[in-house]
Order: sequence, then structure tokens, then C-alpha cells
Amino acid sequence: MRVGSTDSKKAGVSLTGRVIAAYGRHFEVEAAPGTIYSCAVRGKKKGVVCGDQVEILPTTENNGVIEATLPRTTLFYRSEVFREKLIAANVTQLIFVLAVVPSCNLELLDRCLIVAENQGIKPLILLNKIDLIGQSEQKQLTAHDLLFYRELGYPVLEISAQTSVQALVPLLRGQTSLLAGQSGVGKSTLLNALVPQALQATAEISEALDSGRHTTTHVRLFRFDADSSIIDSPGFQEFGLQQLNEETLAWGFTEFRPFLGLCKFRDCRHIAEPGCKLLQAAEEGVFDARRIPCYHKLVKGLKKLPPDWR
Repeated sequence: MRVGSTDSKKAGVSLTGRVIAAYGRHFEVEAAPGTIYSCAVRGKKKGVVCGDQVEILPTTENNGVIEATLPRTTLFYRSEVFREKLIAANVTQLIFVLAVVPSCNLELLDRCLIVAENQGIKPLILLNKIDLIGQSEQKQLTAHDLLFYRELGYPVLEISAQTSVQALVPLLRGQTSLLAGQSGVGKSTLLNALVPQALQATAEISEALDSGRHTTTHVRLFRFDADSSIIDSPGFQEFGLQQLNEETLAWGFTEFRPFLGLCKFRDCRHIAEPGCKLLQAAEEGVFDARRIPCYHKLVKGLKKLPPDWR
């Protein structure tokens, strides 16, 4: 890697680059392959995120200022009632990593799939650590548990980051892939196997707490090849959906879509309204009825924000 050079910098001339790392209000921007500028944002500009295409003004050989963020194709983020956490922009593929251990929170998977659907991001469910199946029976997540998601049409790949990572390689080609999931599922180990120069820190999971420790503390983009990138993100245990409304939330359940807009009442919330085609389909077994309580729980979690909360 080389930092910005005087050959590529002229006073007062802006450059276009991609944010490859985000550290609060400081960023690394790649203006050309291997040419990196350490940048701050102009004034009180907020919302710059890893994966953004930006315009920067070099100020010294190694430093610059982000002056503008170019339009995004996608934005993957979570939103709590009074707080948003932007994760990555211009992502084309979400790789949600699960593992045999620690135990997986499938609601967390559902929430991320819904956001991916909302943004038009292609999802891939990755079951890691399959070499551990059978070693901790009370804390297993097996391929059988993911059969439901396969039946919904989501691709599911089973690997071990230690031994069979090459099975993932063809699915990375031509994509900007975001690795996401809870702590301890092996995202950093997986990245190190795919991009050895990444040198991401790893840690053992806690058997007592059935959870992992945060080893990745910021979002960073790594080139996989000339046309492909991988964005690594810190693990998380919760994923708020306050950026969605009830309509977009329901649309995120792919099996609901054939019935949306067909209910007796145009403003049907699919809770207990008469003539609800979605509830009727669930009762008739057209899709797994367990998804209705899941939807209701997520709807209940959506809170109306006061218009002036910002």
C-alpha cells in the first residue's frame, strides 16, 4: 500500500475515491489501487460510511478532506429508536455468517434479511464451523435448521473457514460482499482465509456464555480481486429496524408478497383484521404459520418517532 503522492495531487483539484475504512469521523479513502488518503469530513458532514464513493480534496501528501458523498446504490444499516448505525454502502451481497457454535439467534438473521430485501442486496446465508457438528449437541445449528430458509429460496452454503473456504470463492466474484453476523461466528477467520493480508484479529468464544468476543472494532473493505471486494464488520447482537414501516417490513418476508395488497381493507396490518389474505394463507398452510408471530413481534417493535427527534 502506498499513501497519496504528489504526482496524483494538485492544489485545489478534487479526486474521486472509495472509503475503505471508517473510524468514527476519520476515514481511509482509496483514490487509486493502493493509493490511500487519511481523510476527515468537511465541516459537520455526517453519514460517510465504508464503501461510499466520495470526492476528496488532498491537503498534504497523505491527507485529505471529504467534500462530497456520491449517490449510493444501497445502504445497509440498523436503526434504533433514537440512533442509527450506518454499516456499509454500495453493497451488492450480504453474507450473513452463522456458526455451529455459538448458538444462532435466527431473529437476528431475519432482521438482516429484511433489510437486505429492502435495499435490493442479494443475500447469502453462510453456515460456518461445520467441522464442529457433533461436538456440542446442546448448542448446535445444523443444516437441518436452515432448511426453512432454503425452501424460501435463500442460498445456504455450509463451510469451515479452517478447511473449506474455497467453496465460497465463486460466489464472491464481481460482488461487493458484506460479512455480517453476531460475534464469534468466525467472520475474521473467514476473511483471513480469503484475504491473507487482512490479518484480522480472532478470538475464542466463551463456552459458558455461548457467545464470542468483539475482535473487529470498525468496518473495513478489502479487495478480493480486481472486480470484487469484501467488507468486514464488527459482530452485533441486536439489529433495530426503525428505518422501516409496517408495509416495507411485511415486504421483507418474501413468502408474504403474493398476498400483500389483496386484503379486504387497504390499510390491513395483518394482525387480526377480517378478510386478511395473509392470515388466511397462513391458516391454510400455504406458508409456515410460525412466520406470522415473527412478523407481529417485529411490527410491535416499530415505534413512531416524534417528527422533530433529530
